[in-house]
Amino acid sequence: MDFITNNIWLILFVIWGLPLSYYRSKFRKMVYQTDSWTINIKPVFLKEIKGLFGNIYPDNLEYKRFRNFYLFYLTIYLALFIAYLIFDTNSEKMKKIEVGSKVPIFKLNDQNGELFKLETVLGRKNLVIYFYPKDDSPGCTKEACSFRDQFEAFADADAMIIGISAQSEESHLEFAKKHRLNYTLLSDTGNKVRQLFGVPASFFGLIPGRVTYVVNKEGEIAYLFNSQIQAEKHVDEALRILQEMR
Repeated sequence: MDFITNNIWLILFVIWGLPLSYYRSKFRKMVYQTDSWTINIKPVFLKEIKGLFGNIYPDNLEYKRFRNFYLFYLTIYLALFIAYLIFDTNSEKMKKIEVGSKVPIFKLNDQNGELFKLETVLGRKNLVIYFYPKDDSPGCTKEACSFRDQFEAFADADAMIIGISAQSEESHLEFAKKHRLNYTLLSDTGNKVRQLFGVPASFFGLIPGRVTYVVNKEGEIAYLFNSQIQAEKHVDEALRILQEMR
C-alpha cells in the first residue's frame, strides 16, 4: 500500500502507456497506408508527425476519428508523465544523506523480533548499514552472503554489519537461517528508515535502491556506495573504506 501511495503517478503513467505500441502501430499504418507490421520499425517520422498534427486525409473519416483519439491519448500520457516528474519524486519525504552527514537515529526490530536501537552501538563501533531490495532475490542473496563471508574482516575493522529491507521479521529470519547469515537484519516494513536516509529507488521507482553507508565512530557518514547491479561490490567498497579509516 505504501508503494502504491508513494508511486501513484508512476503507476498511472505506466498503466496508461501500456497500449501505446498498439495505438501507434495502428496510426502509422493509417498514415502510411499499409497493413505491414514492418512500418513499426522503419525510421520514418515526418509523415507521421504531419498526420498527427495535420489533416493529410481530409476525406478519410476513420483516420480523422483515430487521429483525434490518438492526440487525446498522447496528451493524457504526457500529462501523467509531467505529474510523475513533479509529484512522485518523494524528495520532500526524503532527507538527503551525504558524506559528512550525521547518521539518522532510528530503531527497528531485527530478525529475532528484538528491538534494535542505533543509539546503543553508535560511537562504540564503525557501522556498515546496507539497504537492499528484497530477501532471497538473486542480487540480494549474493550481497548478503558476501557480507557473511567477510564477517571476520569487518570484525577486525571494528565494524558492525546491519542489513535493512522492507520484509517482515519472519522473512528476515528465514533468509538468515537459509544462508547462515551472521549479522543483524532489520525489518523496515513502512520504509520509514529508507526514507530517512533518502535511499533512491531504481528503475523509475519500481525497485527499492541498493545503497551501503559506512558510519564512523563519530556518527558521521564516511562513505556511501549506490549500485543496484554491483551487489557484491558493496562489500568490497565498505571494506576498502574501513581499512583507509584505520
